[in-house]
Amino acid sequence: MKPMARGILQTLACLLLLVSLDASARTRAWLDRDHIAMGETTTLNIETDTGTAPDYAPLQADFAISGHTSRRQVELGGGKVTSRTLYAVALQPRREGLLTIPGIAVGGEKTNPLPLTVAPASAATRSQAGADVFLESEPDDASPYVQQAVGWTVRLYSAVPLVSGQLDQPAPPGVSLTQVGEDLRFDRQIGGRDYSVVERHYLLVPDRSGPVEVPGAIFRGRGVSGFFDDLMGRGDSLQAKAPAMTLSVKPIPAQAPQPWLPLQGLELRYLTTPQSAEAGAAATLTVEAVVDGASASQLPELQLPEVAGAQVFPEPVQTEERWVDGRPQVTLRRQFALVPAQPGTLRIPGPQMPWWDAVAGQARTAELPALALEVSAAASSGSATAISNAPSVAAADGMGTDNGAGAAQGGGVNHQPWVIATVGFGLAWLLTLLWGLHRVPASASGAVAGAVAGPIAPGTKRPPADLSGFARSLDHGDFDEVATRLCALARPPAADIDEARARLADPAQREAVAAMQRARWGDGDGVDARQQLRSAFARGPQWRDSQGGATTSTELLPPLYPPR
Repeated sequence: MKPMARGILQTLACLLLLVSLDASARTRAWLDRDHIAMGETTTLNIETDTGTAPDYAPLQADFAISGHTSRRQVELGGGKVTSRTLYAVALQPRREGLLTIPGIAVGGEKTNPLPLTVAPASAATRSQAGADVFLESEPDDASPYVQQAVGWTVRLYSAVPLVSGQLDQPAPPGVSLTQVGEDLRFDRQIGGRDYSVVERHYLLVPDRSGPVEVPGAIFRGRGVSGFFDDLMGRGDSLQAKAPAMTLSVKPIPAQAPQPWLPLQGLELRYLTTPQSAEAGAAATLTVEAVVDGASASQLPELQLPEVAGAQVFPEPVQTEERWVDGRPQVTLRRQFALVPAQPGTLRIPGPQMPWWDAVAGQARTAELPALALEVSAAASSGSATAISNAPSVAAADGMGTDNGAGAAQGGGVNHQPWVIATVGFGLAWLLTLLWGLHRVPASASGAVAGAVAGPIAPGTKRPPADLSGFARSLDHGDFDEVATRLCALARPPAADIDEARARLADPAQREAVAAMQRARWGDGDGVDARQQLRSAFARGPQWRDSQGGATTSTELLPPLYPPR
C-alpha cells in the first residue's frame, strides 16, 4: 500500500504543477544564414508556444518555399510546464539585394522582421562542378596573424542522394583546428544542376608565423544507385577531396598592445545605464561587446574599472556566438550592480578593451565614456539595509533590477481563486482515497498493486509481438512509426520511446534508437540512423528482464535479416 500511496502523491504533485502552466506566449524567429547568394536557400526557424502553425503566405512574393518541418518539446522547470514547437522552412529568394523577411503571424502573435542579404550568384568556375559530389574549402582571411582566429569553411556538394558518408578535415602541424557549431544544409544551383550542400565550420588558430599549408577536406561515402540498393544499404562509392591551401601567417607586430587580441572588429556600448541612485541601494549597469573574428574563449573578461565610493557586483557574462561572413562573431553582455556607499556624485569610469585591427594593421582601443550618477541619501536605515541585499539576490538569480517589480506582481497574495480551489480539491481527494485504502484488506490491496505495476511472472505466455510490422517500418516507415511499433513490442508496452530505449539490453540497439531520435528532431543523419536500426535490430529487440539483469528477446519470428 505504501508504494501505491507514494504514486498517488506523485500524481497529485504533477497535477498541481500543471496548474501553474505558463500561459504567457513567446514567439521568436531567426535565420540559419542571413547572407546568401542567388540560387541558395536559407532556413527560417520559428519557435512558439502558441500551439498554432505559422502563416507563410507573406513570404511567397519574394521566396520559393520548401522543406516544411516541425518538432515539439515539453519542459518542466521552475514549477511551470512549457510546451514549445519549432517550425522550419527553406526559403529560396527570387531576387537579389537586401530583403526583409516580414513578420509572420503565429496565432495571435507576430514574429519580428528579419533582414536577409542576397548576393549575385557566384561567377567563379569550379573545376569539379558537374560531378556527382565535390568539395571546396576557404578561409575568411588568407593572411592572418599568429593566434588570430580564422574561420575555415568546408562545403560538400552532392547532386545525388547519399546513403552514408564521412567528411574529414585534416589539421596541419602548428595549427589548432576545432569544429564549431552544427552543419548547415541548403540547396544551390551550379551550371543548371541542383546540389545539396553541407556546410561545416572550423576555427583555425595558427601558432607560428610563415607559410602554413592546410590539407584539403576529404569525403568518402556512398550514393543511391537504385531503389533496392537504397533499402539494403548499398550504393555507388563516392569520393572527393578539396584542394590544399597555403596561408601566409604574419608575426605579432612589435607595437601591438598586450594582451594580444587580433580581431576584425570590436564595439562596446551601454545597454542600460542608471539615471539616479540611492545610497545603499543597487543600481544596474549593462555593458555589451560585439566582437568580430574571435570565439568567446579567446576574449578577456568583460569588466568595469574600479569604482571609487561604490561596491560592484558583476553577474555572469551572457554569451551569444554566431558565424557571420565566414568567421566567428560573439556578443558578450554583462550586468553590474552598483551599490553607492554615500550620497553625492558617483563617477563610473568607462570600460576599455585594447585590440589589434587585423584589417587595417594597427592598434585600437574600444572604450565607453565615463558616467556621473547622482546618489541621494537613503530614505531610512531599514529600507537601506533591505535594498542593500539586492546585489546578492540579483547575482544569485541572474536577473536585473526590473525583477523586483515582477516579483511583487507575480509573488504576492493575489492568488487566483481557481488555483486555491484546485489544490483544496486535490487534497480532499487524496485524504478520501487514503481512508478507503485503509479499509481494503492487505491481500486485496496486494493483488491490486500487482495487477497495476507488477512484472509478468516467469513462464507466463506473452501476447504475440508484431515483429513483421516492425521489420516493414524499418524498411519503409517513418521514424514515428518505428518508435510506435518498438514501444508496442515491449512487455509490458513502453509508455514512450525513451522508456523503450532504457529497457533495451543491447547497447547497439540503444545507440541506434538514440541516433533515430537525433534524426527525428533535425540534429542527425536520417539515412545513417536507419542503417543503424536495420543492423542493430536484425535479430529482433533484446529486452532486459524485470530485475534488469539477464536479457529476454521478443524474437518470436525468424530474423529480420539473415545473419552475416
